Amino acid sequence: MALPREPRQKMINVMYLVLTAILALNVSNEVISAFRVVNKSLETSNDNIAASNNTLYKSLEEKLKEPQSKDKAAIWEPKAVQAQKLSAAMYIYLDSLKKALKVTAELQMRAPLPGTADSIEDFRADNLDASTRMFETKKQGPILKERLDQYKEAMLNIDPTIKAQFEKSFPVSTIPPKTQEGHNKDFTQAFFHMTPTIAALTILSKFQNNIKNAESEIVTYCHNQIGSVEVHMDQVGLLVGTNSTYLMPGQPLEITAGVGAYSSAASPTITINGNNVPVSNGQGKYTTNVSGAGEHTVNVNVSFRDENNNIQTKSVPVKYTVGTPGGAAVMLDKMNVFYIGVDNPVTINSGTGWDKTKVSISSGSLTQEGAPGKYIVKVNNIGKTTININAEGKTSTYDFRIKRIPDPILKVGPASGGRVQSVVFKNQQFCRADLENFDFDARFSVISATVYFSGANFPNVKEANLTGGNLSSISGDLARCIPGTSITFDNVRVQGPDGTVRTILGPGFILY
Repeated sequence: MALPREPRQKMINVMYLVLTAILALNVSNEVISAFRVVNKSLETSNDNIAASNNTLYKSLEEKLKEPQSKDKAAIWEPKAVQAQKLSAAMYIYLDSLKKALKVTAELQMRAPLPGTADSIEDFRADNLDASTRMFETKKQGPILKERLDQYKEAMLNIDPTIKAQFEKSFPVSTIPPKTQEGHNKDFTQAFFHMTPTIAALTILSKFQNNIKNAESEIVTYCHNQIGSVEVHMDQVGLLVGTNSTYLMPGQPLEITAGVGAYSSAASPTITINGNNVPVSNGQGKYTTNVSGAGEHTVNVNVSFRDENNNIQTKSVPVKYTVGTPGGAAVMLDKMNVFYIGVDNPVTINSGTGWDKTKVSISSGSLTQEGAPGKYIVKVNNIGKTTININAEGKTSTYDFRIKRIPDPILKVGPASGGRVQSVVFKNQQFCRADLENFDFDARFSVISATVYFSGANFPNVKEANLTGGNLSSISGDLARCIPGTSITFDNVRVQGPDGTVRTILGPGFILY
């Protein structure tokens, strides 16, 4: 009979690698869309804060010219400029990371839409590998953390009073949030491990937002140290900022409003959503817990006295979106399919409270285990199944494939085929069926196999039958094996954790 050669085993290994590559994680379109909305909101917020900061810098330049304020302005204006330069450098660095991440996620520039001039960026927003490769494999995550920590230290060290004022509340922090189990994660693991490209971009925009807020707080502090002096307000703009424009039901919406150029003589009065808001340093803050899915609008009105002692009133609508249960998500903890015969752990995020959420599965069983949102899925038949999430009367569905566990590989000792030392092979008492590169604790048992001996000490091919994984039934033939003997396992039958019996390819060994 024709005996298998080592290249065949190499081909089998390549097939397993291809299978592993095919089983990439899926990210739902709803989740991708939600991250796009949040990222766009953060970028808009960054532009608004930048405009507010520019107003402060212009005011500081004016204070340097005024006789009554130039002495103090000469002290604090350079400190504000230092904060501006530190923040600008950090912001540009984060922009470079965002561009590099898009390139890693296969960035392509598309032709502009009719009537527009700007090209369209097209990249794989749902790619789960780009952020991992860039921030973990290429070590950009630790570098980013170090740069953020250095930025925080440099900003706080601009002046001792700044450090005393903002050390405990500085907007930039590299401490990741705790997991649901209360554990601390590494910075890179928490923010960028297997994170979709659009989510990683949103995280970088979030850090840029933190940078802009930190710059605003430090520059405002420097501005206030000069004292209350006359401000020439040739144009006054209403500045409005929010903590987010995309929230889920029950989350707090925080709105900060004030006049773009502030003087104590302006005496602003601020109402938000019909409620009078306390004013401090020309700004008022309004907080409420949002509810009701969809887009909402809050009206902000500010009345103030201009430099001519005239009362002016300005209004601006603030729009925000409350997420719906359509933002629910199912995240598989291990790969992107359910396997027959094992416990498949999944994490389900309903997008609202669990007291208003019901989950079910169309084929198989779904059992809650541990913390809220943690489930075990068990399936029986190859095909597809659907997880349904009903939150506040709205149902979201997620389809998943059902597959059987991949074939194991027969091993004798440390080897799965090829050249093996004779003494090592002959000292083995058992053969086994191992799953390689498989994340589940699934075990196969060897039922039977046909073993062929040829080569040295076997002038004619010798056939032997193996029952179970114990090699004692062929110990006599093994005793005859010497360097140069070829041993081939064929018709290998194994039983998986689901109880089914399957036949797998057997390896060939050459002793030396």
